[in-house]
Amino acid sequence: MTQQNHLRGVLLASSACILWGISGVAASTLFINNPHLTAMWLTQVRMISAGLILLVWGMVAGKHPFKIWHHRHAAWTAVSYGLLGLIPVQLCYFEAVRVGNAPIATIIQFLGPSIISIYYFLFKHVTPSRIELIGMIMAFIGILLIVTHGHLNSLAISPVILFWGGLSAIGVATNTLIPRTILPKYGALTVTGWGLLIAGLFLTLLQPMWRVHLTITWPQLGLLIVIILLGTVAPFLMFARSLSDILPTTASLMDAFEPLAATVFSITFLNVQLTSFDFIGGLLIILAVMALSLNTHKMLHFLRRRRAHSSS
Repeated sequence: MTQQNHLRGVLLASSACILWGISGVAASTLFINNPHLTAMWLTQVRMISAGLILLVWGMVAGKHPFKIWHHRHAAWTAVSYGLLGLIPVQLCYFEAVRVGNAPIATIIQFLGPSIISIYYFLFKHVTPSRIELIGMIMAFIGILLIVTHGHLNSLAISPVILFWGGLSAIGVATNTLIPRTILPKYGALTVTGWGLLIAGLFLTLLQPMWRVHLTITWPQLGLLIVIILLGTVAPFLMFARSLSDILPTTASLMDAFEPLAATVFSITFLNVQLTSFDFIGGLLIILAVMALSLNTHKMLHFLRRRRAHSSS
């Protein structure tokens, strides 16, 4: 791996995360300018559109996306990934943005890696390392500062924001854990494309999007296209491409750019006011995720070795 390729991978991964952060700000702008717009409708449109685009891209690239339906386990995993992974990570995130703002929603969602570490400890019996424990404590202190602003007897943000943001953080964990068994065989393009499409169609069955009466202006349509193309399709392709130049652990460290981008653009364009507690808490959570990401590869290597040992 040359230095030039490494730099390209870092730029692709960081740019992808910045675009994800911008998509949250675009969604917040839509909710502010169109009170009739719901997080459910926006999620449906985003998922179905992006899923179809990724699957068509996969067919053009020769990935044969329909092969996943030839195997029952892979098919059920793709369905579970869409319903239990992508729906909470996207619908609940947009709900948190709608009732709150993009920076706080993104920062709370950033607790996902801590939830993954807790899952591995409780169900896989993988003892967290010292730096992982420090990271989880930092994340807890960070969210405590954001939620209470230093006053433990009262909440500084609405419990509704904390509820939806917490569900989106759990979604980050399920979104990461569920598809890991089928990604090596079928590829991220196919798995994510089907997951998005399945999730979007399922939500449409629950609440048909055509029954929502909305008046969308041209600027709002532009923001919707930004969310679909620049906030979903483009960053996914860029992040997937970056993994051929840098390690997954390095790419995951670039996730810190997502809440940073959401914060900077929200303050600049939406005049969102954040307190020093929000900034300090957000910084602690970002540092915690970086600490957890550095040890993820060790955790996965341990699990592979134990699986190989138990099957021999």
